[in-house]
Amino acid sequence: MDAATYSGPILVTAAYFGLWYALLLGLQRGTKYALQAEYAARGEVFDRYFGQDGRMLAADRAVINTHEQMGPFLASMWLHAVFVSPQSATWLGGAYVALRTAYPFLLGKNLSRTQSKRVFAATGPAYLIVFYFIGSTVAAALRA
Repeated sequence: MDAATYSGPILVTAAYFGLWYALLLGLQRGTKYALQAEYAARGEVFDRYFGQDGRMLAADRAVINTHEQMGPFLASMWLHAVFVSPQSATWLGGAYVALRTAYPFLLGKNLSRTQSKRVFAATGPAYLIVFYFIGSTVAAALRA
């Protein structure tokens, strides 16, 4: 494999991991510590794992959803890059990372019992990208 040929998918992969760690260490951890301080100031105990604070639930959902989609996205993007086109993998992969970046903003800072339907603006197109990666790679394999 030539790194120059796959520099786009390499950068997309690095961007996805950068997003993942920003959500994990920035959003989720930052929300946890902010809530701990806020609850302590009110003389309450913050229950990280069994509490139902909507802000913590939203931060967790953003991290968990990004993690859940990591395997299908990265595997399908790389299969597409290797067997179909590194260029289209780069462009569509970049779009996918942008959609994943929008997800926490569309979800909102405070998760209620009903998940915001706005997240479909990010998840719908992201699913279509993954399905395209898979479908085009399977089609290339069947043509071979």
